[in-house]
Amino acid sequence: MSEEKYLQLLAEQFPNIPAVSTEIINLKAILNLPKSTEHFLTDLHGEAEAFKYMLKTASGVIEYKIDQIFEEKLKDKEKRELATLIFYPEEKMKTLQKRGGIPPEWYKEALDYIVKISREVSAIYTRSKVRKALPHKFSYIIEELLHLNENELSKKDYKDQILTTIIEVGQAENFIIALSNLIQRFAVDKLHIIGDIFDRGPAPEKIMSFLKNHHNVDIQWGNHDILWMGAARGQRALIATALRIALRYGNLEFIEEGYGINLRPLARFALKIYPEVNQTVFAPRLLDKELAQPEISLISQMHKAITIIQFKLEGQLLKQHPEFRLSEALYFEKIDFEQGILNLDGKKYKLTDSDFPTINTDHPYQLSSEEEEVIEHLRYSFRNNDRLQEDIRFLFNHGSLYKKYNGNLLFHGCIPLNKAGNYAEVKIAGQNYAGRSLLDFFDDVVRQSYSLNKQEETYRDWLWYLWRGKMSPLFGKEKMTTFLRYFTTVEDKALYLEKKNPYYKKRENADLCKQILADFELDPETGHIINGHTPVAEKRGESPIKGEGRLLVIDGGISAAYRTKTGIAGYTLTYSSKNLRLISHDPFLSRENALNKDSRDTISATEVVKFKQPLKISATDIGKKLADDINYLLKLHEAYQNGSLKENYST
Repeated sequence: MSEEKYLQLLAEQFPNIPAVSTEIINLKAILNLPKSTEHFLTDLHGEAEAFKYMLKTASGVIEYKIDQIFEEKLKDKEKRELATLIFYPEEKMKTLQKRGGIPPEWYKEALDYIVKISREVSAIYTRSKVRKALPHKFSYIIEELLHLNENELSKKDYKDQILTTIIEVGQAENFIIALSNLIQRFAVDKLHIIGDIFDRGPAPEKIMSFLKNHHNVDIQWGNHDILWMGAARGQRALIATALRIALRYGNLEFIEEGYGINLRPLARFALKIYPEVNQTVFAPRLLDKELAQPEISLISQMHKAITIIQFKLEGQLLKQHPEFRLSEALYFEKIDFEQGILNLDGKKYKLTDSDFPTINTDHPYQLSSEEEEVIEHLRYSFRNNDRLQEDIRFLFNHGSLYKKYNGNLLFHGCIPLNKAGNYAEVKIAGQNYAGRSLLDFFDDVVRQSYSLNKQEETYRDWLWYLWRGKMSPLFGKEKMTTFLRYFTTVEDKALYLEKKNPYYKKRENADLCKQILADFELDPETGHIINGHTPVAEKRGESPIKGEGRLLVIDGGISAAYRTKTGIAGYTLTYSSKNLRLISHDPFLSRENALNKDSRDTISATEVVKFKQPLKISATDIGKKLADDINYLLKLHEAYQNGSLKENYST
């Protein structure tokens, strides 16, 4: 579009000099506001309650504000009580009511404190933005409370009368809830999820529901997200894998109740074909729950049934796509079924389970007619499930393989490297991809898989490769040894080793991190790479800070499955106008525990970077866009002044 045409369109919105002048003044003022806080989380793995709590607390940001505002006024226990009230206002007040009721004095003091915190966290935003976030029914009163000057005696009396009247008319609890939600909303303005919302934990659908209602979120897909995105699009091997993992961890509630997927055909098939199952292999791994033995038995049978279906479907896929170069995963054709022996790389391994009633030894990857019926039923259920499709559409629309934001590079796994530490080249359809071009290729693959073109099925198969391929930037390992872990038991753990891509060692090198940042057109001296995917074994001395501070791995084990490795219950990262802080967390046990806990929820906070001067919006991506907008508005202003465009005062 020509500049002249653009200015004509802009003139429709700002038709005269006063209008354009007002907007220039407004935007230039916004550029000088402090940068708002960003919040980074990764590898949530279905841990909905822990995730929501981290957002409610803003990973310690709210407690930090309370410390600043009430440093001398409140004791530590009182600060904790105030923080808990903000995190869980309804539950906290119900608890206090049960203890003997809440006197008016408590309400007035609580309202006074919460107003002060609300004023502090909203101060960096324009009045317009704050106004849009206010609950409609209380917007006028809350706006008055946020912007009055208490240093003036008359204004103090005015505020006191507002608070007194709120209590007298029985609205104190509603105001406390509204203000607490406002504090949570404004403590963090932007949320980044660095992948892996799904699998292992019990409630990924609740996380998705929360994200869909969040005011400002982006997602960098992880391999477990791609798994579910492909399953929802009908990729049969990924459907089987998604269900296998859910059964592996005994998480059927979110499948059957959360998404309403009918597993009865699978259960009927499993009961018929696998009446006896080796529970040492197929019993669910229960992390934070208990199940009755009959339920464990049924899950074990279903688990084995879907596992065999998965490995058959993967075998079919590998036969169809030799370009995936994963022929080592064709395990069924390496089994002596009569002897129950796996022949692998010249060695023989005794199978832990050799009961394969549905396998045709001449065509081991062929599904039986009943298996075909089961997987087609599941495929129909996945593809025609409105709730699941809505969640997956959100992932497509708000996600990407990587993101550049405010000078930082966000991606879940790795950029595949070769042993020399250079970008690994991957040849696909006669074209070589490496580094950024490889990530761009796979980002396009994901988006094409959601279209309705003739190649949709091929693109969906590439989603399976993204899930577990050796050059997938989301998987980042030479192979996946799931089959071997199920069906062999050896003392030599090297058989199960999933060797990581060289990236995971090379990223300790600051020069490599700077090179990657530069290749993505980011400043290598000030930018950071932010990763998830690989839990940091902090209890063994591993640091999440790599490459002399240029790269941060923020997977600290939010998922219960990883806490024995990390020794903590997750990292989060906050990026404010003042600093970049890495926070480590205690396990979230329950809402009740959080309500009654006297200590803080963060184990420690590391200031990765402290800025010499507070960052302003002018230093952000939004600031750059606003500066560009101002430039065009100034040109429009000049066009009005020199008469090349006529002003309009009729509107």
